[in-house]
Amino acid sequence: MSHDPYANLPAVGSFTVVSDDVADGRTLPLAQRSGIFGAGGEDVSPHLSWSGFPAETASFVVTAYDPDAPTVSGFWHWAVVDIPADVTELPTGAGEPIGSLLPDGAFQLANDAGLRRFLGAAPPEGHGAHRYVFAVHAVDVPTLGIPDTATPAFLGFNLLGRTLGRAIMTPVYER
Repeated sequence: MSHDPYANLPAVGSFTVVSDDVADGRTLPLAQRSGIFGAGGEDVSPHLSWSGFPAETASFVVTAYDPDAPTVSGFWHWAVVDIPADVTELPTGAGEPIGSLLPDGAFQLANDAGLRRFLGAAPPEGHGAHRYVFAVHAVDVPTLGIPDTATPAFLGFNLLGRTLGRAIMTPVYER
């Protein structure tokens, strides 16, 4: 599967995202697989740290998306909005339901399962390898002004024209 979810968007600069928990092109560890949806995992969001973003960045958005899900719209696993510009790292587990490890002002949207939290990987058995696109978006305003009831797709629409740069890491998982 090869759909690039950002290919049809305006080009933006790139910067660097790294993690203590996951790596680009590597299999997701047990912690980042879903326990809620039967993949034997723990639904723990990975540590993410970013650098090299544009100097004029006013906030960040972090998303996790599976473009290989067997739907016409993929599957959003996580979306964190309005991360202050002076925050350049989310710790392991920041995507827990209460969001107590998120920086002040940041909030989580409901994922495609309707849960306000990180939801680990759980592709259908035998469906092949799925890519999990973790993206950090550098944004040109301190807040996007979207409600906490917005969907990740609506978030994506509001990022259009506001994204200065994007850092991407894409681990994989197959059952």
